[in-house]
Amino acid sequence: MLSHWMLVGLSTVLPVDVTTEFVSEGVTARVGGYRPIRAEMTDKFDSIEKMPEGLKSPKAGSITFGEEKWLFVLDEPEDGAAKLFIDTNQDGDLSNDPETQWAASSQGGLTMHRGSGKIQLDNGQVGSVGLYRFDPNDPRRAALKNVLLFYADFGFQLGFELDGKSFETFFSGAPNDGMRLWVDRDKNGVRSSKRETVIVGKPFNFTGTTYVLKVTEGVVALETSETELPVTPLPPNLVVGKNAIPFAMESLSGEKIDFPKGYEGKVVMLDFWATWCGPCIAEIPNVKAAYDRWHDEGFEVIGISFDREGMADKVKDFVTKREMPWPQLYEGKFWSTSLGEQYDVSSIPFVLLIDGSTGEILATREKLRGPGLADFIGEVLSKR
Repeated sequence: MLSHWMLVGLSTVLPVDVTTEFVSEGVTARVGGYRPIRAEMTDKFDSIEKMPEGLKSPKAGSITFGEEKWLFVLDEPEDGAAKLFIDTNQDGDLSNDPETQWAASSQGGLTMHRGSGKIQLDNGQVGSVGLYRFDPNDPRRAALKNVLLFYADFGFQLGFELDGKSFETFFSGAPNDGMRLWVDRDKNGVRSSKRETVIVGKPFNFTGTTYVLKVTEGVVALETSETELPVTPLPPNLVVGKNAIPFAMESLSGEKIDFPKGYEGKVVMLDFWATWCGPCIAEIPNVKAAYDRWHDEGFEVIGISFDREGMADKVKDFVTKREMPWPQLYEGKFWSTSLGEQYDVSSIPFVLLIDGSTGEILATREKLRGPGLADFIGEVLSKR
């Protein structure tokens, strides 16, 4: 049962070096995402003892976690706003529960709904649930016509000590082997999937001792591991004002790249990308526009390819056809690209703007994507 795993076992059985605290909402943001669960809807209301008044086109379903379920009714009238009702207290009466937030947004002639509701667990704790529904008339999602999607936005904060240093992490749902937990080792709020992730059931070393988080009958415990691992280095601090990591490599064309030493007086954008990356390709026109407009004024680009082994010729052909004249660094190591490891890149496109004279980071991806890139580069150059 969800309540046994999450609300009894964890709150009373954990050893003294591990603490847990129930978090009623906001866990999704703290764990960095969610896995949606499907709730099939029908026009059968046999399990509902009392319906809300004034419904015009209702469908019923249930939100389930473990073996527990909470009934809901979704009303989608053709001539009015959709409303969602959740049987928070599981009494079969959908007219006496807290209001569920349910809002519409339209794009491209289709309407999507998102919201949040409450479910009461059997120890009295109330947790928040995120919910959303695609337009039932969307031809691309015909399989979801009668589906409501939901996820737990409640969970737990787990605290523990590693070699005298305090850490915390969050998880939603019942703990299980293989669950990935983010531990913000450097306390900067920036996630590193490579250097700040603990996988439950697998050893890790953040402080000098190799530990493992284990789950036994729903109870999480911290133990020293029989397997010894080297200390995982901290993520690089690649925020504005800090320095980029120097490197020296040879480009696909044979040019020797010494960064940032060889770019004194320039403003350089490092562009981590791949020919198989759709969002990367979508950004190429913006990068080209900025390069064509500002290259003669001191703007440079260095591409770092995440393409696979044996694709050197394909990358060369790609950049030639796309008229991308800046140097490209290619190793054929996919996600194990050496610069990707040094810069702790776990998703692409990943971009940084750097002062070639000092190595200082001037901007990160928030400012370096989209059609406004050329204007932003111009602003940076005007201040030099």
